[in-house]
Amino acid sequence: MADAVSPSASAPPLRKTALHAAHVALGARMVPFGGWDMPVEYSGITAEHLAVRERVGLFDVSHMGEIEIAGSDALAAVQTLTSNDASKLAVGQIQYSSLPTPEGTVVDDVLVYRWAPEHFLLVVNAGNIEKDWGWIQAHITGVGDAVAVNSSSRYALIAIQGPKAEAVLQPLTGVNLADLKYYWFAHGEFAGIRGTVSRTGYTGEDGFEIFCAPGQAERLWKALLEAGQPAGIVPAGLGARDTLRLEASMRLCGSDMDETTTLLEAGLGWIVGWKKADFIGKAALDAQKAAGVTKRIVGFEMVDRGIARAGCPVIIDGVDAGRVTSGTQTPFLKRAIGMAYVPATASQPGQALEIDIRGRRVAAKVVPMPFYKRTT
Repeated sequence: MADAVSPSASAPPLRKTALHAAHVALGARMVPFGGWDMPVEYSGITAEHLAVRERVGLFDVSHMGEIEIAGSDALAAVQTLTSNDASKLAVGQIQYSSLPTPEGTVVDDVLVYRWAPEHFLLVVNAGNIEKDWGWIQAHITGVGDAVAVNSSSRYALIAIQGPKAEAVLQPLTGVNLADLKYYWFAHGEFAGIRGTVSRTGYTGEDGFEIFCAPGQAERLWKALLEAGQPAGIVPAGLGARDTLRLEASMRLCGSDMDETTTLLEAGLGWIVGWKKADFIGKAALDAQKAAGVTKRIVGFEMVDRGIARAGCPVIIDGVDAGRVTSGTQTPFLKRAIGMAYVPATASQPGQALEIDIRGRRVAAKVVPMPFYKRTT
């Protein structure tokens, strides 16, 4: 996901997903987000957040982009372009990865689907589709027999998330969801609509994301809402998606990581294929791994009353030491939490911080991440 953008006189018209009319009909509050007109909330961020943690919620994530890479050298192309080791993927498997720069910083974080032995699908963030597409086009040249296609307009994407997600979705499909492992996908029919389901999400809960043709999206959306009524399903917007991902300590590209922060500084060394022969950014990341980082992202919790938001200065021992990248009062944990970059020497749990909230210094402390982890 990318940061929300404000409209201006010169800005192009906001794009609409195939579910736009359904959101308006449900009374959603719509906001500009990454160039799209998207629902930020329906019944309220807190209610939607708690529904996902305790029952099940439904999200339109069709604003996300899809870029496909195919050809006899498709694996070599993906290996060059992305940080993780895609050679470990079986057909039907997914991995979390990134598009790194030569400096080891982050163009975008992506999900890599191995669609077929020589065919990959990359799911990219909504606000970065054109940037990522340009980056991939520029860096795929010379790899060999591999072509990239921006196929974002071919897909709608619906996420059903929460502990009751499997029970709601299973009666609508012949795919045995109990056998579908985390970060795997399968093709099938869902409410009579051809599509692809993956056991993925951005909420910290169990759940699924379903790709289908945009023309079929509204029918699938309504079928899921109807099937989920006995389980207490609610449509959920980007506001709850953000508070849910923050509780689960999932990074937000453009805020918690970007082209000024390396994968190691962002705590994402685990999505680096260190044994790969080469990839964009490998030399820089190898060097930083050997030398050690000088700053890193940490989780924090407010000790005194206050909610730290992105951009708030972090003070350690009276000195400006970093900035908050994400922060909120979480509906489920009922704590004010956030993430920030601080010097590596001050990144251990228990480290005392002060956060400048509109000119007032408020006490906080470094705590382990994730803040929330589901138990089943």
